[in-house]
Amino acid sequence: MNLLAIDCGASSGRAIQGELDGGKLSMKEVHRFKNGAIEVDGHKHWDLPALEKELLACLTNADNDVAAIGIDTWGVDYGYVDKSGEVMGLPFAYRDERTIPMMDEVHSVIGKDRLFGINGLQVMPFNTVYQVADDVKSRPDVLAGAERLQLMPELLGYLLTGQFCAEYSIASTSGLLDAKTRAWSDELLAALGVPRGLFTDISQPGAFQADLRPGVAEATGCGGKFIAVACHDTASAVAATPMAGPGAMYISSGTWSLAGVELDQPCITDAAVAADFTNEGGVNNKIRFLKNVMGLWLVQELQRIWAEGGNELGFDAICDEAAKAPAFVSIVAPNNQRFMAPQNMEREIQEECKRTGQPVPEGVGPLARCVFESLALAYRECLESTRSITGQAIDRVHLVGGGTQNKLLNQMAASACGLPVHAGPVEATAIGNLLVQAISLGAIADVHAAREVVKATFPLEEYAPQDQGAWANAWERFKGLPA
Repeated sequence: MNLLAIDCGASSGRAIQGELDGGKLSMKEVHRFKNGAIEVDGHKHWDLPALEKELLACLTNADNDVAAIGIDTWGVDYGYVDKSGEVMGLPFAYRDERTIPMMDEVHSVIGKDRLFGINGLQVMPFNTVYQVADDVKSRPDVLAGAERLQLMPELLGYLLTGQFCAEYSIASTSGLLDAKTRAWSDELLAALGVPRGLFTDISQPGAFQADLRPGVAEATGCGGKFIAVACHDTASAVAATPMAGPGAMYISSGTWSLAGVELDQPCITDAAVAADFTNEGGVNNKIRFLKNVMGLWLVQELQRIWAEGGNELGFDAICDEAAKAPAFVSIVAPNNQRFMAPQNMEREIQEECKRTGQPVPEGVGPLARCVFESLALAYRECLESTRSITGQAIDRVHLVGGGTQNKLLNQMAASACGLPVHAGPVEATAIGNLLVQAISLGAIADVHAAREVVKATFPLEEYAPQDQGAWANAWERFKGLPA
């Protein structure tokens, strides 16, 4: 059985074709493309026409006998479809700053504590709830003309099928979903003045299937069904994380690092909101109780600044320089708002180190080392908070995603957390996408069987903690960083 996963990230995307045979999954990349926000009239948007062309290229480059197609993307962003079936303009990108002033306005209408009590989400300025509140205020004409709101993977699926859907895992990132009922919150929508009719009823990962538009199938030679998989990329990655039994924390490492555990029910407590944790949906009706940590974005932005200055460096070269740099010179809190969308990440990190009374890192190695050590300590913070809030005894960490290719950070994560780290698979998001398709088509039974396929197919690397005394000292420094 041939399946096609389209994994579309905020900076790049790829199409991975997978074949399930004998309890193992073979994979090959058939297309890769760049993505990124574009500036239009002073705002950051996604180039939807370009993405549509890349989707068609993904289908065209796949084998003709592909049985199904699944799309996953980042969370929170969305577009509107009008009553004639046309997409209305370009979707805003989550790093656009239009929503920052909306946070206080939303909280004045529905208090921050009540908001968390409904949606269970970490308060972050880009959450869909704040974006839609801005639409109500500044773009009422768009809302008046819209037939449906579709989150990004659903919007891309609509371009291929002409059908609306609302998949649980991606909907759960919006802040408009009731975390307990797993349905759109009528209370929130009414408080914000958003029409309930814009939202399709929720379906679980793998439940929604649709045929491709005839023109799409003819143009690409692809006749497979579109399946709404675990459409949030982290949900797909977690589905492919080979956790067995209790005691495991996962970290999906990429542009963002998402660290947490699987729960049967949302954890909506004062401690959870105080620690900025979030309750998002997963496969098998699970809750992904996790914290968003600004991950390798910091290094990607450093890489961009260095390239603009004439020093183009690959990620391996950056890691090599970081490994040579002195340890524990300067550390920062990765989720500091100044790192969210800076003009110059190098300058922001240096200014933050200066502000906190630490040596200012200069050059590739010291700056990259500062980021990697800070990320590892942020993972420790997530671990300690998860233990405290949930009462779970965590004895291992599963690290998945593209960030696992960074062996230096893998080792730092093990040492900072004081636990063994199982790293891999690298392509967890695409693997989870493919395996949810297989579940939907009846080729495998459930997510437990899917994880057995992962364990049978992809070897993992294990990292043991090292230098525990030095990391304990660094942890005390990290906890003492001023706000």
